Amino acid sequence: QLQLVESGGGLVQPGGSLRLSCAASGFTLDYYAIGWFRQAPGKEREGVSCISSSGGSTNYAESVKGRFTISRDNAKNTVYLQMNSLKPEDTAVYYCAAVVSYFTCSRTEYEYDYWGQGTQVTVSS
Repeated sequence: QLQLVESGGGLVQPGGSLRLSCAASGFTLDYYAIGWFRQAPGKEREGVSCISSSGGSTNYAESVKGRFTISRDNAKNTVYLQMNSLKPEDTAVYYCAAVVSYFTCSRTEYEYDYWGQGTQVTVSS
């Protein structure tokens, strides 16, 4: 059974940091691009960042550029999202998603086939 599990969310003060993890089970991530998405209450889900299967290509939403870093460790079958300088507007449920893709990645949600259940990130003082 193909499964993605996010972890690492929580409550953090503005300016703080969190590292989200997306672990795959039932399949290897070696041939999959991974995207991180988030959905705040009352808002549509948006693509935050993505990384190609090799890790050679990444992409970020303007709102997180310079603050978030996506990376992957294929040996651990895990993708990470390091989030620094967090702002209250980063509060959302964060999801990771996977799609077979060899060279590029996309922040468009309909292009992804497999999704995790999400992890809550709350930025508040």
